[in-house]
Amino acid sequence: MSQTVFEKSKPGRRGYLIPENDCPAGAIDLPGMRTTPLGLPEMGEQDIVRHYVELASKNYHVDKGIYPLGSCTMKYNPLVNEEIARLDGFTGLHPAQDDADAQGALELIWRLERALCEVTGMAAFTLQPAAGAHGELTGIMLARAYFNDRGEKRSVVLIPDSAHGTNPASVAICGFTPKTIASNDRGLIDPKMLESEITDETAVLMLTLPNTLGLFERDIAEIVRIVHAKGSLVYMDGANMNALLGIMRPGDVGIDLMHVNLHKTFSTPHGGGGPGAGPVGVAKHLVEFLPVPRVVEEKGSFRLSPDRAKSIGSVHPYLGNFNVFVKAYAYIRTLGAPGLREVAENAILNANYLCERLRTSYDLKYPGPCMHEFVLSARNLKRFGIRATDVVKRLLDYGLHAPTVYFPLIVEEALMIEPVETESKETLDHFADVLETIAEEAEKSPEKLHEAPLTTPVRRLDEAVAARCPDLCCPGDLE
Repeated sequence: MSQTVFEKSKPGRRGYLIPENDCPAGAIDLPGMRTTPLGLPEMGEQDIVRHYVELASKNYHVDKGIYPLGSCTMKYNPLVNEEIARLDGFTGLHPAQDDADAQGALELIWRLERALCEVTGMAAFTLQPAAGAHGELTGIMLARAYFNDRGEKRSVVLIPDSAHGTNPASVAICGFTPKTIASNDRGLIDPKMLESEITDETAVLMLTLPNTLGLFERDIAEIVRIVHAKGSLVYMDGANMNALLGIMRPGDVGIDLMHVNLHKTFSTPHGGGGPGAGPVGVAKHLVEFLPVPRVVEEKGSFRLSPDRAKSIGSVHPYLGNFNVFVKAYAYIRTLGAPGLREVAENAILNANYLCERLRTSYDLKYPGPCMHEFVLSARNLKRFGIRATDVVKRLLDYGLHAPTVYFPLIVEEALMIEPVETESKETLDHFADVLETIAEEAEKSPEKLHEAPLTTPVRRLDEAVAARCPDLCCPGDLE
C-alpha cells in the first residue's frame, strides 16, 4: 500500500524558500485570523512531485483505456479543441466586458445556437444551463411559465420508467408531481397506455430519447400526437443525442422542449465534476420564455438582448460555461454535417456489435437492436452466487473500467454499456473477451469474483459503510 503524503512528511523539510517574516508580531490582527499552523505535510519538491505522479499513474481515465459507462458517454475528445479553448482572445475576456469588446465570443455563442438549432430542428436555444440536470430543470421551468401564461393549472408530469433518474427530481423542484408510466415488454412507451394515463392535469411528458435501455421510441410520432391532443408538452431528455446526430431531428417530430449535453455529444470531457453545459432548445411557441440575456445579431454585430417580459430570468451567471461552448463549436465545425452523422452511425454500430458479442454470456432482457448503448443483465450468473457488482469488480483486475451498474432499475443486475463511437474494433473485442472470461470464471471459480479486485491498490470496500459513515479526516487536520 502506498504511503499518504502525511506519512511521507518529515519535520523541517521544505519544497520552497521564502524570506524571513519581518512583520512585527501582533502588527496584523484581523477577525478570524489563523493563529495555529496549517498542518501541511513537510516534503521536498522532488518527493512531492514523485508522490503525485505515482498517484496519477494509478488513476484510470479515457486516455488509458475504454470507459464504457452507459448513459455517461465517456469518449475521447480531440485535444485540438482544448488548444482552441485556451486561446488568449477567449481566456482573457472578463465576463462583464462591454459587448463591443467581446464580439468574437458573442458571435461564437450566436453561431453555436444556430448550429444546435440546425442539428435538432428546434427554433431557439439557451446555452445557460450548466449540465444535463440543470437543463431539465430549466426546461420544466419553461413549461411552468408557458402554462401559467395561458392560465392553465396543470400539475402532473409523466415520466417513463426508462428515463434518466434526475428527471423526477427536476419535476418535483418545479412544483409538479412526477408520475411514472411503465414500459412495455419491448422497453418502450405503449401509446395505448400513455393515452390512458394522460389527463387534463398533465403538463409534460418527459421522455429520454433514446431511452436508458438504448432503445429508440418507435412510436414517437404517435406519442407526440397523443400528448399534443391533450394540450400538453413533450420534453425530450437529449442526453443521448449522440445517437441521433444527422439521423433524426427532434423538432421535426414535434418535440416542444429538449436539452443537449455538450459535454457528452460535442467534445468536452465529461466527468470529474465538470465543467459541463446542457443547452435547452424550444419550439417557436416557447421562445419568449427563454432565459435572458440572449445574444442577438444586428447588421453584423452582436449584443446581449435586454430582459423580456415573459422570460423565466437567468439560470446561470453571465452566459454559461463559455469554454465548453468553444470546444463544442470547434467540434461541430470540424466534423460538419457528414461527420456528425458518422458519429451517430459509429456509436450505433459499436454498441450493436458489442451487444451481439456478449448476449450469449449475459442475459439481454430487451434485445433491440439498440442505439448507442445497451443493457445486459448478470442475473444468469446468480445461480453461481455472482452479482453485477462482482463482475465489475473483477473487470478492474483486467485493467478495465466498469460499465454503469444497477441502472436502469427496470433491469435486474443491470450492466449498462456504452462503447461510444471513438473505440476501435480491437478495443471492443478485448473488452468483450474479458467479460466473456469473467462469465466463465463465475461458473468455474466464483471465489475470484467474490474477492475481486485482487490487484488494485485498494481492495473491495464495504460500500454501505463507506456511503453512510465516510471517514473524511486526514492526519494533518487540527482540532
